Amino acid sequence: MKKLLSAAFCLLLSLTAQAQTPKWASQARKAIISIVTYDKDNKIMNTGNGFFVKADGTAVSDYGLFEGAQRAVVIDSDGKEFPVDCILGANAMYDVVKFRIQTDKEVDALTLANTPAAVGSTVFLLPYASQKDVTPARGTVDACTQVEGKYHYYTLHLQTSDKTVSCPITNAEGQVLGMIQKSADADAANSYAIDAAFASDLTLNALSRVDHALNSIGIRKGLPEKEDDAQVYLLMSAGLPEADYLALINDYIRQFPTSHEGYLRRATFYMDKKDDEHNKLAEADITRALEVSTRKDDAYYNACKLVYQAVANGLQYPDWTLQRAMQLIEEAIKLRPLPLYVQTQGDLYFGMKDYAKAYECYDRVNHSELRSAESLFSAARTKQVMGANDEALALMDSTVAFFGPLLTEKAAPYVFQRAQMKASIGKYREAVADYNEYERLVLGKANAEFFFIREQAEMQCRLYQQALDDIEKAVEMDPKQVAYIIEQVALYTRFSQFDKAVEAARRGIELAPDNADLYRMMGFGQIQLKQKEAGRQSLLKAKELGDPNAATLLEKYGK
Repeated sequence: MKKLLSAAFCLLLSLTAQAQTPKWASQARKAIISIVTYDKDNKIMNTGNGFFVKADGTAVSDYGLFEGAQRAVVIDSDGKEFPVDCILGANAMYDVVKFRIQTDKEVDALTLANTPAAVGSTVFLLPYASQKDVTPARGTVDACTQVEGKYHYYTLHLQTSDKTVSCPITNAEGQVLGMIQKSADADAANSYAIDAAFASDLTLNALSRVDHALNSIGIRKGLPEKEDDAQVYLLMSAGLPEADYLALINDYIRQFPTSHEGYLRRATFYMDKKDDEHNKLAEADITRALEVSTRKDDAYYNACKLVYQAVANGLQYPDWTLQRAMQLIEEAIKLRPLPLYVQTQGDLYFGMKDYAKAYECYDRVNHSELRSAESLFSAARTKQVMGANDEALALMDSTVAFFGPLLTEKAAPYVFQRAQMKASIGKYREAVADYNEYERLVLGKANAEFFFIREQAEMQCRLYQQALDDIEKAVEMDPKQVAYIIEQVALYTRFSQFDKAVEAARRGIELAPDNADLYRMMGFGQIQLKQKEAGRQSLLKAKELGDPNAATLLEKYGK
């Protein structure tokens, strides 16, 4: 009889538990995970909870668990361990984080509730459990307030503990309402939950690379969901460690499979390795980019630029040639004859030294809406190489005029190029005028090489004092450039400033002890200063170093 009563009592307990435990709880527990985070020394930092919100392994938890962590793992309800792959969003104020694990299979994820819980309604707290049978704790909603516009924050009549932080709160249908947050008072009868949708909706954007909360987590970050943002984010992430940057590019390819951007960025990454193995991978990515792209013309254009860049960098790989780049840009032009593509075609013709066709391309661009200082300068440069100096100079005038009557620093590079062009055809005074205008435009940022270049033009048009001032300025700015010192000594000698010539020559010889020109000019200066023996020795040294003029000077002055 006792045995029968005992069996009946056990059956009653079992039936009572089943009545209290929702049917969906057993399945829902599979989505709840335990999390372990590690510091830079690979020591355990924190342990906590979270739950999957997407079948691809996307999960949410509390930000405090991850702050400062360098890596993390999750353990599912079956005891399987998965590494955290990347962070997908974080909010330190509301203490939430979103991340994705590394997994090849879909995971069990919880469904988010479409409507908030009403005050007074029953909610269920699902803890992490490795056992198949799990009994959710029951509570009620005491208050529901809005946060961040469309999300909700719950005050619950439900006692929780540190072990239940970041566990889900569900409605009677098992849909997730919120995520339990850390309580300041472990004995309090009330607890709080942030809307699970708020955590699930966390995203990255183009500026997330400079987000303090995200940067406080050492685990690599994922990509923004919008393609434009992802492209900017990828660009800003180029300084990441190589493994993290490559993983980010791979994320981009998975996330945007019909975009050529990811494949071409990965091709660029491989090209930078400069070896046959990676070049082969780069070529495969170029081919794949052209296959998958939904914007074929842009894909061909960017592939062309990539091959062109490989040629410019001297990378040796079959079919990475100007001819291949030309084929690619021609395909782009067939699909969409944008002036930008025609400009690139002109650059390729220029690189192939087909200057007539290059000019035709630039001229087409200059008669389009893309007419710019760059396209005008390209045409001018081409005409100069073709020997049509007057046409080249007229185009350079148009280039500078493109910036309007009041020139700014943006026009400075083209004013300098016009000065160079004028100097090359003997119009030195006009060149000096442009050099002066360039110096004014760059607002004191002209470098030593500029003063050296202007000095040579000034000498050609007999602006001697200006030339002397410029070469002294060049030496002052770059005192270790021997070429500037040689020019300075030559000018001092020409203007009979022999004491300065000798002093400058000595400084130059300290930098270049085998420079025959400096010994010759120093020797000549010493002789003019009545230091005949010292001068003779300097001339002998110049002769020894192979200066053909030193012997003549010795014969004249060395007796």
